Amino acid sequence: MNSVGVLGAGAWGTALAQMLASDGRDVLIWAREEELVEEINSAHTNSLFLPSAKLAETIRATGELDEMARLDTLLVVTPAQHMGSVLDSMPSHPRDLVLCSKGIEAGTGQLMNHVAKRAAPGSAIAVLSGPTFAHEVAAGLPTAVTLACDDGEAQWDRLSPVIARQAFRPYYSDDVVGAEIGGSVKNVLAIACGVVDGIGLGQNARAALIARGYAEMLRFGEALGARAETLAGLCGLGDLVLTCSSTSSRNFSLGKALGEGQKAAELMAERKTVAEGAHTAPVLVELAARHAVAMPIVTAVYGLLKGDEPRKVVSDLLSRPLRAEQGNAE
Repeated sequence: MNSVGVLGAGAWGTALAQMLASDGRDVLIWAREEELVEEINSAHTNSLFLPSAKLAETIRATGELDEMARLDTLLVVTPAQHMGSVLDSMPSHPRDLVLCSKGIEAGTGQLMNHVAKRAAPGSAIAVLSGPTFAHEVAAGLPTAVTLACDDGEAQWDRLSPVIARQAFRPYYSDDVVGAEIGGSVKNVLAIACGVVDGIGLGQNARAALIARGYAEMLRFGEALGARAETLAGLCGLGDLVLTCSSTSSRNFSLGKALGEGQKAAELMAERKTVAEGAHTAPVLVELAARHAVAMPIVTAVYGLLKGDEPRKVVSDLLSRPLRAEQGNAE
């Protein structure tokens, strides 16, 4: 049996560890916080990030990266902006790295698979992405995800038995870029949907924003080499619908607070957990401009995070020229 671990003990990393341990498998999880390592090992809880879950006794926590390096398969669930530095700190890397963090690296504009290849050139890279709330996965509720394997079907044959469980169903893809773009762009769009909810603009407006946001995701993805059918699946449209519809989404709840009049800087300073869309928005705007892709909703979110007034942003979006629904223009 392949040894497996989770790099990162936030809510999503802890939920994935719980899912992997649901068949009695030993799972090693890495936490940066010394007190969290102790709590997981002694009390089998994570009161800091996932207080609702009683963790399986086959989950063991460590603060030592060299222990993680000796595993066969490692699910990487660190915040996207810290993934490169954590992987760089490891003495070596497992054969398979499964990237579960959604975002684009600020500064370099690189997708997570490029960051991982830079830090761990000897590892095969896969991306796990889809409509997943951590507390539901930890509770064993049915979940389906995309598992995109850069090493193709040979890697899928290695990873699918390690990851699949009765209530956690991965679907194969070899479109790593598409899987990543879906997960990255939807975080920014979820902030926009939260703003719509916070202002009180209604369900019609939110549904329209999801549809038009998906059009932006598709344009951007295709410009970077993603396949349209990937973005129409679990890791694109599926994840977009989930995170744009519930305050269980950190990005949606951030946007809702912005729509209610709170300030972005204050909201970000108060949060223990990361709303990745706030970090992704500025780099996504830059990449869209570089590739000549129109992304007005994403650009509007960036403006909100810089302090633009929400109702003015919405008014500007509604005042844009009328055009055909289909096509590559904005």
